[in-house]
Amino acid sequence: MMNISAPVYLEDKLEEVERSGKLEYRSGTLPTWCPGCGYFSISEGVGKAMTELGLDQKDTVCVSGIGCASRFPFFMNTYGFHSLHGRALPVATGIKVANEDLTVVVVGGDGDAFAIGGGHIPHAARRNVDITYILFDNGVYGLTKGQTSPTSILGFKTTTTPYLNFDQPLNPLMMLLSYGASWVAQAYAGEPHHLTEMIKAAIDHRGFSYLHVLSPCVTFDKTSMTYKNLDMSVHPLPDDHDASDLSAAMIAAQVTDHRQIGVYFSSERPTLSDGLDEISERAKKTA
Repeated sequence: MMNISAPVYLEDKLEEVERSGKLEYRSGTLPTWCPGCGYFSISEGVGKAMTELGLDQKDTVCVSGIGCASRFPFFMNTYGFHSLHGRALPVATGIKVANEDLTVVVVGGDGDAFAIGGGHIPHAARRNVDITYILFDNGVYGLTKGQTSPTSILGFKTTTTPYLNFDQPLNPLMMLLSYGASWVAQAYAGEPHHLTEMIKAAIDHRGFSYLHVLSPCVTFDKTSMTYKNLDMSVHPLPDDHDASDLSAAMIAAQVTDHRQIGVYFSSERPTLSDGLDEISERAKKTA
């Protein structure tokens, strides 16, 4: 006997979304990314994660730099700060130091983070600033029409590499692990349910959490980091992966023949705010 699916009506779907509470974290500004962009999945995941974590919009701040990802704060019904190119992490650090009760989520692209902003990542990581950094990696400069980025693969043909890219791509996971980030994970925009769980875990972690999101640029990359290619190459980390073992995390991060998603590393240690509070108490005793 043939199973016939019940029809889905737009009105019913809208009511379902409204009841979920996700729209409370979305502003009235509609996203302006290209149709099919992986950033839509990330935006949806952040809103859903904030809903399920029960965050208060007035105590939440989204910070961005420059690039396609920089528009993110405009689409969120939270406080937001659209900062300078590559400077999202220093701004976010200042916000968190000024008010450690705030939940601070930083977003950036592979160019904003690892080109002009590359010098700020190690210091935010090693100081264990209690913020979440969600990295939108599409392996190309999408906003400026498709140039090679720090994570573009070898042999990638773009407007800046018409004779193919010969620059070795960076390994962001290895970088963040070596910088001392206390939480490092990877997700894929093509697996939205897993992505949401990773965003929740990242925000819930107390310390510097780094979530690397593989997100295809459907407009300027038709050959490399496409949904078709990623669907075939993305796999979960092994079930026996020990996220408390830094060495195991680094070994997993060196796997390049396929992309592994999940939590690579997680540890607990004092945050920057903890250290500043301790310094304040010492200063009071010597005053």
